[in-house]
Amino acid sequence: MRRTTVSRAYGLGLAAAVALTPAMALAQKAPCIGNSVATTGPAAFGGAAIKMGAETAIEEINAKGGVLGQPLKLIQYDDAGAPPRGIDNTRRIALADKCVAILGGYHSTVSVAQAEPVNTIGIPFVGVLAANTKAIENGRSPNFMFRVSAKDKWVARFLVEKAAAQSKTGKIAFFYENTGWGNGALPDVQAAMKAAGKELVATETFNWNDQDMTPQAIRARDAGADVVLFWALDREGNQIVRSMDKVGYKPTIIGAWGIAGNLGELAGPLANGVQVVQTYTFMGDMDPKKKALWDKISAKYGLKDPSEVKMASGVGNAYDAVYIIAQAIEKAGAYDWAKVREALYQVKLDGLVATYDPAFDASDPERQDAILPKYYKLTAWQDGKLLPIEQTPYGKTN
Repeated sequence: MRRTTVSRAYGLGLAAAVALTPAMALAQKAPCIGNSVATTGPAAFGGAAIKMGAETAIEEINAKGGVLGQPLKLIQYDDAGAPPRGIDNTRRIALADKCVAILGGYHSTVSVAQAEPVNTIGIPFVGVLAANTKAIENGRSPNFMFRVSAKDKWVARFLVEKAAAQSKTGKIAFFYENTGWGNGALPDVQAAMKAAGKELVATETFNWNDQDMTPQAIRARDAGADVVLFWALDREGNQIVRSMDKVGYKPTIIGAWGIAGNLGELAGPLANGVQVVQTYTFMGDMDPKKKALWDKISAKYGLKDPSEVKMASGVGNAYDAVYIIAQAIEKAGAYDWAKVREALYQVKLDGLVATYDPAFDASDPERQDAILPKYYKLTAWQDGKLLPIEQTPYGKTN
C-alpha cells in the first residue's frame, strides 16, 4: 500500500511539473542542449564521439555570437546504456536544467524508453546514433522525437542489397542481439529480404555478454548461408567471429554500425573484411570540411590519427544535429520547445554528413529522420582500422 501511495504521489508530482514545462522553457536564462549518452561501460566510445561533435559545433556557434544573442552550452549526463537512467536524464534535462533540446546516444533501448517522457513533456529530442526504427516512428502526434542518424528500416534495405549482391548462393543469415535494438531490427530485415524476393535461411539471437556463439555459427553454416548480417555490438561481434572461426565457418559479414567501434581491436585479424555501414568517417581522403573538423577535434582532444576516433559517425551526426537545432532556435525566435519543434521542419543545411533539404518533413512520418539512405557508406575492417571499403581489398566485391 505504501509503495502504491508513493508511486501515485510521484506521478502527480511529475504531472504537475510537466504542466509547467512550457513556461520553464520560455523562462530559461542560459540556453542549453542536454546530452544523455553512455560515457561509461563498453560502448563509452560512442558517448565520447557524440560529445566531440556536439562540443565542437557549440564552440563554433558561440564564436559567431551564439543563438539569439546568447551562447549555447552542453549539459552532459551518463546513461550507461541503461533505459531507466536515460528516462531520469530526460526529466532532469527538461525539468531541472530547462534545456531547449536533448541529444540521444548510442543505445536503442535507451532511446525507445526516452520516447515516452520526451513526448509527455514535449521537449525536442534529436537522436544521433541509436537507430531503432520505432524510437522515432512511435505513433505519437505531435511527435517530439527526431533523429540525425541512420534508421534501421533503411539500414536493413541497404545491407540486404549489399548482401544479395555479394552472396553466391543467395542464402543469407541474420545474427541479432536480444535487445530492443536487435529485436526491433528483425522485422526490418525480414521486410527488406521479402522486398528483395528472398527469405533468411537462419535467424540467430544472443544476449549481451554471451561468450560462446558456437551453436548459432553451426546452424548458420549448416543452413548454407554465405553472407551473415550482424546487428551486434563490438563485444558480442568479437565472440561471434571467434565462434565462427572455431567451427571453420567463414561467411561474408555485413553489419549495422554496432561493430564500428573497436571490433578490429578485440577480434584482431578475424575482423578483417567485416563490412559495416556508416554515415561518416575520418578515414581516407578528407575534403575541406572534414579536414577542418579533424584539425579542431585532434587539437582539442589530443588525437594523433583519425583511426583513434571510435564511432566517427557519432561525431559527424552530433555536429550536424547541433547546427540543425541552432538553426531551428533562430527560426523559432525563442527558446520554446513547441516553436523549436515546428521550426525543425524548416531547417535546410549543407552539413558534414548530408545536405538537409529540408532536415525533416512534417508531411511524412518516416522523415522525422534527417539522413537519407543515399548518404550511407560501407566501410570494412582491415588491420585494426575501419576504412572506406573502396580502400580495402574487399572493395572489388561491391
